Amino acid sequence: MAGTLGTTYLQTAIRRLRYYKLLGEKAFGQLTDADFHYAPNEASNSIAVIIQHVSGNMLSRWTNFLTEDGEKAWRNRDEEFEVHNYSKQQLLELWEKGWQCFLDALTSLTGDDLLKTIYIRKEPLLVIDAINRQLAHYPYHVGQILYIGKQIKDTNWQSLSIEKGQSEAYNKSDGVKDPAKKQ
Repeated sequence: MAGTLGTTYLQTAIRRLRYYKLLGEKAFGQLTDADFHYAPNEASNSIAVIIQHVSGNMLSRWTNFLTEDGEKAWRNRDEEFEVHNYSKQQLLELWEKGWQCFLDALTSLTGDDLLKTIYIRKEPLLVIDAINRQLAHYPYHVGQILYIGKQIKDTNWQSLSIEKGQSEAYNKSDGVKDPAKKQ
């Protein structure tokens, strides 16, 4: 996996992940402080709780990524799902802290690192598999954030994708279609 293929993989993974980070931030821009704490029912998480979890996961998994188990002793995962009533600003700072840790770790990797073994909860994974795992995990939570934001804002939601009924026009338009390539 070393060399060009590994470097290309890392560049495309980082670009995709930055796109999902941006999607979350575009959703946050449409929300009030109170919106971050809305949960449709007791079994569901608010956007605030999702941010707390994503940030906690990123900090645990990606701090000293190549040399320490990704489930740090200092992480309290269950606490991430508790209501803390953080302000919007505090939540945005948590979001940024997690993403910064994650993206710093990814950008420090080389193609030669992709076949190294790391550990999460003492389970061995190849670095490339750990990245793939997060390529599924973090966008999953960003999708939840967007879905909750749409519920809250209803007809005032500013679409972050192709508007309903606009697919044909979008496909015929000029320019790059893949939003992650625009990053």
